[in-house]
Amino acid sequence: MLPTAGEVQAPIRNTEPRSDNDGGPQRPSVQLDGKLRQRLERALNTVDDQGTVGPRLLENARRLWGRLVYFQSAGLVPGGLDQESLELCSYAIQLPLRNSTRGRTGRPNLRDRAEEAAEMLLAMASADADEGLLDRGTRVLYEMPHRAPMLDESRVLADAVNLDDFGLTGLVSLCMQAGYDGEGMAQLSEGLEKREQYGYWDARLRDGFHFEAVRQIARRRLESSRQVARMLKAELGDDKVV
Repeated sequence: MLPTAGEVQAPIRNTEPRSDNDGGPQRPSVQLDGKLRQRLERALNTVDDQGTVGPRLLENARRLWGRLVYFQSAGLVPGGLDQESLELCSYAIQLPLRNSTRGRTGRPNLRDRAEEAAEMLLAMASADADEGLLDRGTRVLYEMPHRAPMLDESRVLADAVNLDDFGLTGLVSLCMQAGYDGEGMAQLSEGLEKREQYGYWDARLRDGFHFEAVRQIARRRLESSRQVARMLKAELGDDKVV
C-alpha cells in the first residue's frame, strides 16, 4: 500500500532516513543540490502561463518523488538507481507547460510532457548547475516515453507518472480538467463510461507499465475509481433533468 499524501509530501530536503512505518523501508539518502531545488521550487510556484500562483505543481512534484522513493524502498523496481536524476525529473516533469503542448483535452501526452520538461530544465538551469546531473536528468526524460527505454530510471519514472492517471487521484484530475474545459458532471460521467466501453483502461494497464508490481497497484486503484464512477452515474440518474 502506498504512503498517504501527508507522508510523501514531507519536505524532501530532510537528510535523515525515514520509514513509512516502524521497521519499514528507508528512503534513499542522496539529496538534490539545494540551490537547484530552490530554483525548481520557485518555478513550480507559478502553475500556468497566466502567472497563477499556487501549491499544486510543487505538491505534485513532492508526491511523485515520494512515490519513487516508495517504489525503490519497497523493492518494487530495480535497485541502484540514480537518485539525483530521479528527484530532478520529479520536479522537472511538473514544470508548467506551454499551451501549445496541450492536446484537445488540455492534457499533454507523455512524450510531449517529457520532451518539454527536458527543454525547460535546460533553459532554467544556471551556469553553476552540475552539467553531469542535467545531462543525466534530461536523458531520463527523453527516454521515458519510449516503449522500451534503455534506462531503468526512465522505466521507473514512466510507471510513477502513469500511475497518477489511475484511482481517485486520476479521477480528481479528470474532474479538475473537466471544470477547466467548462464541462459538468454529466460530461464527466459520460466520458468515464466511454473509456470503459472502448477498453481504454485495459489498454493502459497492458501498455502503460514496465513493472508488474506497479501495474498491480494501478489495477487496485482502478477498481476504486470504477466504484466511484458507478456511484456518480447512479446519483446522476436519480436527478431528473427537466
